[in-house]
Amino acid sequence: MSDDREILRELWNGQVPVHFVLSSDETSNMEAPQPYFVLVPRQTYFPLCLDKVNRHFQKYTTQTAAGQEIWLDFDGTPLRMHYPVGVLFDLFAHDALLPWTITVHYSAFPEDELIHLASRDAMESYFMSTLKEADALKHKVTIVSTMQKKDHKQLWTGLLNGEY
Repeated sequence: MSDDREILRELWNGQVPVHFVLSSDETSNMEAPQPYFVLVPRQTYFPLCLDKVNRHFQKYTTQTAAGQEIWLDFDGTPLRMHYPVGVLFDLFAHDALLPWTITVHYSAFPEDELIHLASRDAMESYFMSTLKEADALKHKVTIVSTMQKKDHKQLWTGLLNGEY
């Protein structure tokens, strides 16, 4: 039983080393932007951990780009930020060298490939909707729907803080 607990702990606490680089199309000056390195929990979503990345690259972008919605790509493939980081890593970079190099973009949002998740509120709404959908498919009942609002908030806060 303790082996199972250890495995579960490793799964829930897993992190992916990520190397964020700013797209060359986004730079506003000749100075090359410094990359940004971070360990991202596998269970979280990119929109929840991009505030620091955004602040880091803002000084290198144009004023018009700074107000745009951020989006990411890996080797030219836009990353669907409504998928958990661990799923994206397993889909696209499972055999890539670490850290996982991801390109940050502010302009030319690929409307036909990605969902807009411009705020944490939008991400929270999307997360809760998919959680309810998964619950209905798995249990044929509505466990998540019967939870109180404070339980929903506690679940969301746990995801934000990496406290699973």
